[in-house]
Amino acid sequence: MRFVFISIAALSLVVPLSTPLHAGTPGTACQSAPYRQFDFFAGDWDAYSSDAPSKVIARNHVAVILGGCVIHEDYRQNDGLHGKSFSLYDAARRRWHQSWVTNRGDVLLLDGHAANGTMTFQGQHRNASGKRETVRVVWQPAGRDVRETATHSLDDGKTWQPMFDIVFKPHR
Repeated sequence: MRFVFISIAALSLVVPLSTPLHAGTPGTACQSAPYRQFDFFAGDWDAYSSDAPSKVIARNHVAVILGGCVIHEDYRQNDGLHGKSFSLYDAARRRWHQSWVTNRGDVLLLDGHAANGTMTFQGQHRNASGKRETVRVVWQPAGRDVRETATHSLDDGKTWQPMFDIVFKPHR
């Protein structure tokens, strides 16, 4: 088996670095309305569980990055869980996508849509016990706050069980 290694310099001889890799120019490619549907989640947040509304359970920083094309979440829970997500509108598929990863080796890939000011993502993965699970996560603005609820199904969506219910409030 032979491997061919191409350096970035050699690749630039074939494809000049000034050649755009997508339509639009930096800073304007992702400014249309579909890309702005999840901007309500951007902010510096304290997270509260709905069952303990006065106790901060996590700090969450959410920023719009890469010229407005990506929503980046950096979630740090008080029990040591640290997760990051990257969400973006995929114009080719006309839907949103989110990749969520954690310091505990978890990965969750979700696709979704926005409707009536609410963002909904859904996807399948194997849970900790190895069972196939469908996960649905919904974000909904509530005044200055954002509520995130998650449910899961072990029977392909016939029945749903709650996973968590979090309210994000602006960091004090």
